[in-house]
Amino acid sequence: MDPLGAPSQFVDIDSLPAWNDYSEADQLDSHKTQVEKPQLDVRSPFPYRKDINAKIILWKGNVALLNCTAIVNTSNESLTDKNAVSESIFLHAGPNLRDELQKLKGCRTGEAKLTKGFNLAARFIIHTVGPKYKSRYRTAAESSLYSCYRNVLQLAKEQAMSSVGFCVINSVKRGYPLEDATHIALRTVRRFLEIHGETLEKVVFAVSELEQATYQKLLPLYFPRSLEEECHSLPCLPADIGNSEGEPVVPERQIRISEKPGAPDGVDNCGRTVVVVVGRNIPVTLIDMEKALLYFIHVMDHIAVKEYVIVYFHTLTSDYNHLDSDFLKKLYDVVDIKYKRNLKAVYFVHPTFRSKVSTWFFTTFTVSGLKDKIHYVENLQQLFTAIPPEQIDFPPFVLEYDARENGPYYSYPSSPDL
Repeated sequence: MDPLGAPSQFVDIDSLPAWNDYSEADQLDSHKTQVEKPQLDVRSPFPYRKDINAKIILWKGNVALLNCTAIVNTSNESLTDKNAVSESIFLHAGPNLRDELQKLKGCRTGEAKLTKGFNLAARFIIHTVGPKYKSRYRTAAESSLYSCYRNVLQLAKEQAMSSVGFCVINSVKRGYPLEDATHIALRTVRRFLEIHGETLEKVVFAVSELEQATYQKLLPLYFPRSLEEECHSLPCLPADIGNSEGEPVVPERQIRISEKPGAPDGVDNCGRTVVVVVGRNIPVTLIDMEKALLYFIHVMDHIAVKEYVIVYFHTLTSDYNHLDSDFLKKLYDVVDIKYKRNLKAVYFVHPTFRSKVSTWFFTTFTVSGLKDKIHYVENLQQLFTAIPPEQIDFPPFVLEYDARENGPYYSYPSSPDL
């Protein structure tokens, strides 16, 4: 009730039934034709968890009307998208929301940003930008959509939120197939609740009537409500269920590209971001190079907006790890000018004679403006004159090789078992 006694339009999530409370009968009937004799000793990778199911709510309704800690708004990069979800949120939040969004200066695809809820019942709004879907770029779209859900949940965790109301982030105008997107949404939420969900008490999926049918169909796969439903759902899980965090897994991601988040910011002696590429982790013969190119752009997009340097470990690479010059030329031609302008140095660690010759030909005859940025580093002590050792996560085999070839260096950092 509002102060004047009129019924409130907002919906308290504590009044909504949890996923545990929905009848299982219809779901079980839909799977019985596929599994006639369930084997209850065969466990799903998403096992029955009553405690997690109690946190899940499927609700057909307008996310803007939910009374919870935060609701999710799906928008575009400038946070001005006019879709049904956004327009409803703007309508109920009031004019102050638009003023607040201008201060955010946009939001990249896959990111999540926070504002107040203003006139909403929800205290906060988490804004995110889903990917535009094209079948050719499916890998990049999967990664971005996963990032949307993961970053929303991470923001909720960091702000100690007790409840989050999700709209369906993959808006119709962005073209993401609903069923494919729902798999990513559900498994990402499930994995997050398993690992990081201590403080989150409720996660609401606010859906339309069309979306409700898909969510009801797929929820038992990731949130089975009994051991029997878990067993019946197991054959219906897709082949790709992601990694331990729910993130899509493809061979292209075996290419290790990492931005070191060490103290203070993962930077070299000039304050520039350090990016590490491990050559031995590039499975050239196994991956789709077109997808690898898209993955590189996806990972590097937020890094290349400012000055950065690359540390490339050529250590113990084989013929199966070498990127050919045609691919490198295409990469150089395709990336935005900011990648080239802001790249200040490439430290080529443990080069061989052959790799030096190949690099010289490539930077002399194939691309321009790159030759002067290449610095050959024969041993790690040379590298440390430009980048402090604590700023890089060293694969153990790199340290072992350098110690064997050049002698031990007392200030090597301890390295995780990568």
